[in-house]
Parts: sequence; structure tokens; C-alpha cells
Amino acid sequence: MNVLTQAAKFLRLPADSLAKLQVPERVTRVNLAIRMDDGKLRLFTGYRSQYNRARGPYKGGIRFASDVTEAEVINLSAWMTWKCAVADLPLGGSKGGVIVDTKELSRGELERLSRAYARAIANIIGPNQDVPAPDMYTNAQVMDWMVDEYAKATKQNKKTARAAFTGKSIRNGGSLGREEATGLGGVYILQELAKKQNLVPSQTTIALQGAGNVAKHFALEAAKLGYRVVAVSDSKSGIYNPAGLDVVAVFKYKKSGESLTEYREAGAKNISNDALLKLEIDVLIPAAKEDVISAKNANQIKTKYIIELANGPVTPEADQILAKKKILVIPDVLANSGGVIVSYFEWLQNKRDEKWAKEAVFQKLKKQITGAFSDVWAIQTKNKVRARLAAYILAVKRVTKA
Repeated sequence: MNVLTQAAKFLRLPADSLAKLQVPERVTRVNLAIRMDDGKLRLFTGYRSQYNRARGPYKGGIRFASDVTEAEVINLSAWMTWKCAVADLPLGGSKGGVIVDTKELSRGELERLSRAYARAIANIIGPNQDVPAPDMYTNAQVMDWMVDEYAKATKQNKKTARAAFTGKSIRNGGSLGREEATGLGGVYILQELAKKQNLVPSQTTIALQGAGNVAKHFALEAAKLGYRVVAVSDSKSGIYNPAGLDVVAVFKYKKSGESLTEYREAGAKNISNDALLKLEIDVLIPAAKEDVISAKNANQIKTKYIIELANGPVTPEADQILAKKKILVIPDVLANSGGVIVSYFEWLQNKRDEKWAKEAVFQKLKKQITGAFSDVWAIQTKNKVRARLAAYILAVKRVTKA
């Protein structure tokens, strides 16, 4: 029984209500003919899954990746529905994708593909209908191109059209603080967990699997608050120092584009991704890929707490094993919601024609995400269920009520 079904059973939802929550409201497939630099036409397939809009306009990213599938896009749009509901945002869930390896495209080809996709879905998106954002292998530049194309396709002025997309460049209506949002939101969750579990920052050891933007901002802020970050890894290797790493130096080194395989620091040694996951530490932060903790390695996980900053880093089978080991997992739908929360703030700023200071964005983010943590924690403790199920109970209750 999956976690959605468990939540529905807990809430005693009628079978027809559960059935409605298990399928998207609409899935659109588009075929995009793009003129390549060599003059030839190439056909690309794209999707947009609009899962549920009971609480407000659909919201979800657009990914450009060679392994995009319709099923993946649908699953991610469902996940966005629950994430927005847990964070108590007046938004639904959606997700889009195009099957393409962006490394094979020139900048001009990437722009033409971005514009073609925006044009193809222009009639089903909009500030009050569906608000896309960047995801895997898309960024602020891609969103800027899409806003421009959407404005042309719908004959709107560009200022009005800005609210149709989030994750844009700052000059084009993007929000200050968006870059730090997911990692910083994870730290706010860590702080709330520390209060509940009486963790002392200087005595709390943290290992981060991942060295990208999310991991960087989490590590820098956690270290600033006195937490001991003892391990960080990238896709090839990692670095471990039980006394604590100099995370400023680690991420300064990573900025140069180098692998941590060659990083050197007094008292530190290289460590594999697999070994990092099995360290005896207080808090493990999977902040890279999905399914890194599975039935194969879950029994060897020795941490006390896991905060999921990646999407789906723990498989359902592993989740059951971790629960038996009494390892507390703060689920992705709560832990990494900082990004969509600040995307919501960007949408609000665009609709109101406002520009918030970064400090104001961070204050609002902290209030929103800690409120979500409190709501999940209350359900978890009252009903003696694991945090993931508590988050889904909260989300399903809010969506069905809407």
C-alpha cells in the first residue's frame, strides 16, 4: 500500500475520492519541430501534466532531459500537488518535460526549443491557470525565453505575462532569494527538528550527499549556525572529517568545477558516496539523486535523522526499514519545499507588481516552512505515525477539503 493510499485510509476517504486523487486532471503531449543549426528539422516530444487544481492554479517545473517519460511527469505533478498542500500554498500541482539531451544543443537550438514548448502549451498555462518553473536542465534564461514567447502567443504585454512563469532572472521579474531557497528552507527544518529533539548545534554532526546549489546553501547556513558538517560528496567522490569540514573552502573549491576527489583539507580523507550514506552521524542530508537509500543499503544506515533535500532519495522499501530502525525521516514534500514557497512569492510579487527585499523573502519563507513543519509534527505525534505519512495525511486532507 503506497503512502497516498495509507493517508486516504487514515482519513476514511470514499473510494471515489481516492480514485480521483490517483490520476491527473489533464495530460498534454506536444510534438515540437525545431530547425537545427545545420538547417534540418528535428522532432522533439514534450509533456505537461496538470494533476490537481483544487487549491489554486497548477504549479510545477519543466525539465529538459533525455530520460523524460509521460509517467515520470505525471508522478512528479502528483508530488507537486502534495508539496504545495503541505506548505499550505494556494496552488495545485503540475509538471512538464521535453525529451532532449541539452548537452547536444547549441544556445540557439535551446532557445528555439524553449520557445516552441512555451508556444505549444500557451493555451493551457497562465498566471491563474498553470505556472511553470525551471527544473532539471532548465534555468532562468529558459524561463525568460518562455515568458517572451508566451506573451507573444497570448498577445499580452510582457509585464502582465511575467506571472505565468517563476524562476525567471531578477531583471525579468524573478524573486531575490530563489537561489538559496531550497537549501535555506532545509536549514529552517533542521532548526525546528533540533528544538523538538534537543539537539545542540556544536554537538550535531551532519553529512551531505550532494554538492550542488541546494547542498551548498544548506551547508553554509548550517555551519554558520554552529552545526558540524563532517562530510560532503559530489557525483564522483566525497570528503570526510569527523572534526568538521571547512565548508566555505569546500564549496569555493567546488565552484572551480573540480571534483572533490582531489580536494585536500587537514584532518580530512576521501570517502565514497556509498560510504558517506553509512556514516555514524546525527543527521544525513540526501541532496542529490532519487533512490540512493534502498532496500540494499537501508539496514546499514546509522544516522538518527534524515532530511530529504533531494526528490525521492528513499525508496518505499527502504522507508519501512528505516522506520523499524527508528530513524526519523523528514520527507521531501516538506523538507525541500523552500523552492516552491519562494516560487509562490515570485508569483505574488509579479501579480501585485511588487519587489520584495531578500531579507523579507527569507522571513516569509521561514514562517511558511516552519508552519508546515509544525502542522506535520502535530499529526505525527498525535497519531504516532511516521513523518512521511503525517505529511500526506495533511496534504490529502487539505486537497479534499478544497
